[in-house]
Amino acid sequence: MRDLTIPQQRHPEKAHRKDNQQPKKPSWIRVKAPTSAEYKQTRNIIRENRLVTVCEEAGCPNVGECWSQGHATMMIMGEICTRGCTFCNIATGRPDKLDIFEPVRVANTVQKLGLSHVVITSVDRDDLEDGGAVHFAKTINAIRRKCPKTTIEILTPDFLKCDDKAIKVIVDAGPDVFNHNLETVPGLYPMVRPGARYFHSLRLLQRVKELSPTIFTKSGIMVGLGEDRQSVFQVMDDMRAADIDFLTIGQYLQPTPKHHKVDRFVHPDEFESYEKAAIGKGFLLVSATPLTRSSYHAGEDFRRLQLARNKLFARS
Repeated sequence: MRDLTIPQQRHPEKAHRKDNQQPKKPSWIRVKAPTSAEYKQTRNIIRENRLVTVCEEAGCPNVGECWSQGHATMMIMGEICTRGCTFCNIATGRPDKLDIFEPVRVANTVQKLGLSHVVITSVDRDDLEDGGAVHFAKTINAIRRKCPKTTIEILTPDFLKCDDKAIKVIVDAGPDVFNHNLETVPGLYPMVRPGARYFHSLRLLQRVKELSPTIFTKSGIMVGLGEDRQSVFQVMDDMRAADIDFLTIGQYLQPTPKHHKVDRFVHPDEFESYEKAAIGKGFLLVSATPLTRSSYHAGEDFRRLQLARNKLFARS
């Protein structure tokens, strides 16, 4: 079996930053600017339906590839978040009122794009009593009516200020995948996710499984924020204790100079070691690469999740 330890400084681009100096972006993290006709078509459909995508708002490096394939992660409930996470480029402030027609517009866009799998995410809405849970459910139901064969993945906020009813409302709507990202290791929460609570997020995902064991649960973290390897392994153990099925690990990229600095660019070999360790801990599926993002290849990954569960049941 291959040794999971990573030799120190195997690659000069893997070095830690010194003082306030930003480490140079390595070759493996660079992507081409989107220019394809398919990319432009997807962008036009989204514009015509007046929708927001996390692909643009969060500056995802994979937007060119995904949009060229007709894939997009739609962000509901506006463009303004009530949180101020230091890794995120989405604006913080007082959000607008919910758009009651948005769920139908999302469903129409899913149909126009011909999506077999769609990812729906949102900003944090601490200003709403239910955190936006009913709006999520309405969006899921609208897609089910318009596109009954489309599988639905949701990437939710943590509903920190809501009671258990908020989670149940969404679970009862029946998404195929319930995703909520832990984002980083617990020791970095005060700096990276100051408005969130690590164990609350874990409990959210555990509660989804308790309410509906057939829903796949998914969570992800970024590396390169200042964590160490042991803390990443501890997050894996915590996730498995919460019965999370799918883990994603990707490289953190600093959106602007005002955001949390990149501590280092993690070498692809280290991502490979994380993936092997996570598989050994019992996840049904793991995606760990520098360019991995929560919704990257989501449709393909959903099919892989189904196959992995079927194989597991066949052995039991």
